[in-house]
Amino acid sequence: MRRCLELAKNGIGTTRPNPSVGAVVVYNDKIIGEGFTSPYGGPHAEVNAIRSVKDQGLLAKSTIYVTLEPCSHFGKTPPCSDLIVSKNIPNVVIGTIDTHSVVAGKGIEKLKSNGCNVVVGVLEEECKKHHKRFFTVQNKKRPFVILKWAETSNGFVAPKSKENQSPVWISNEYAKQLVHKWRAEEHAILVGTNTVLADNPKLNVRSWTGQNPVRIVLDRTLKLSSDLSIYDKTVKTIIVSQVEQENTNENLVYERINFESDVPKQLLEVLSKHKIQSVIIEGGSVTLQSFIDDNLWDEARVFIGNNNFEDGIKAPTLNGKLEKEEQLTNNILRTYLND
Repeated sequence: MRRCLELAKNGIGTTRPNPSVGAVVVYNDKIIGEGFTSPYGGPHAEVNAIRSVKDQGLLAKSTIYVTLEPCSHFGKTPPCSDLIVSKNIPNVVIGTIDTHSVVAGKGIEKLKSNGCNVVVGVLEEECKKHHKRFFTVQNKKRPFVILKWAETSNGFVAPKSKENQSPVWISNEYAKQLVHKWRAEEHAILVGTNTVLADNPKLNVRSWTGQNPVRIVLDRTLKLSSDLSIYDKTVKTIIVSQVEQENTNENLVYERINFESDVPKQLLEVLSKHKIQSVIIEGGSVTLQSFIDDNLWDEARVFIGNNNFEDGIKAPTLNGKLEKEEQLTNNILRTYLND
């Protein structure tokens, strides 16, 4: 199952709206086949793992391990539970049940009714954690929300003022590359007006390989200039404002909300409307704090730099469980979970 989880990581960012599942086929305590979910529309993990077995005759004496309950319904591809049954695989080990209403135990039921020996709950917490984006969408009806910022060792996210419209880096090059990796893994990235005005960010993937996230920009009165990078139409961008605006380009979409109350809740409703499965909230501090105050976040990733500002914009105040702390040369990365 640990190998399944390793494999499943390879599909993060490419399989949505499907979960990125990992699967291995074992015969006589040896892995004879393995696979993970293909990009959306392609074969699921179980199919790829079964197809990779050179001697298909061994399947009838094997065990298939999978991080998530095999599907039992027809979607873009046929049900994986049907394939397992048709290949006469006698043993199925599942990390966690799929909470999706069209699956939710039906895959397990089908396997058992066809004579399979099914074990459920192996490394269950690890599997649930891996499938956190998928489960959040299914169970909370909103995207998985990641808060991300960098702060100085004395608690500032930005200086009080600066001379030009470019980022002031608090974190180091290793942190910067890691952030671009995260962008390739998540479905969308969200920033506020002040962040765009201060830094003119591209919000795309450059120091890593992968898909660009959908850009979500808060611009209450549509005051951001059209010559800024977020308006380059190279990446789907959703501008959220209180002004009614016509949509004429599929890569530049306007959405209207009420900025007087419940802004984070309304934003997540907009993202759900566009079938966004996960979002990185990159700032600024006011935007980040609003999600914290409304308790609409799942994970926070905070870089602590080794520099100080004499004065500046204070970092958000976060109450969460510290999951882990990592050293990135002269920076620290702290990951928090919302209990």
